[in-house]
Amino acid sequence: MSTTLSEFSEKFRVAELTIFRLHYWTWSIRPVHCTLGSGILSLNRFCTSFSTITTDEASELGMAAQGIERSLSAAFHPDKFNYIMLMMVDAHLHFHVIPRYATLREFSGVHWVDAGWPTVPTLGDGSSYQNDPVLPTIRETLIKVSG
Repeated sequence: MSTTLSEFSEKFRVAELTIFRLHYWTWSIRPVHCTLGSGILSLNRFCTSFSTITTDEASELGMAAQGIERSLSAAFHPDKFNYIMLMMVDAHLHFHVIPRYATLREFSGVHWVDAGWPTVPTLGDGSSYQNDPVLPTIRETLIKVSG
C-alpha cells in the first residue's frame, strides 16, 4: 500500500520504467504486466481524488491518452484500451492502462495472452507476467515509437 507520492513511485518503479513524462502526467510500464504493454498513467503531484485535478491537468490527460494509444498501437497493435482507476490500495491518482488483445501476441520470446479477454482484465494474479528482463525491452520499444 502506498500513501505518499514517493511510496507510489517506488512501488511502481516509475523512475526506472517511465516511457514519457509530460508536465502533469507520467506514463510508465506496469511492473506486474497483465497484458503486453500494460502501463501506469500517474499524476506528477500527490492527489487522492480525481475530482480535484485542475483544468490544465484534465486537458493534458487527454493528450497523454492520445500519446499512449498511438504508441501502443504502433508497437503492439492492441484491439482495445482499458483505463482503470481504482485507488483502493494505492491512494495516489493513477490509471492502470491495459491494452487488450483478442489473440495471442509474441514479443521478446514471450507469448502474451490476455487472460481476461473479452471481459475484465486480470490485473495481478497468477496470469500476470513478472518477467523483469522483458520490461526494459518493452519500455525501449514504446519509447522509440513515442518519438
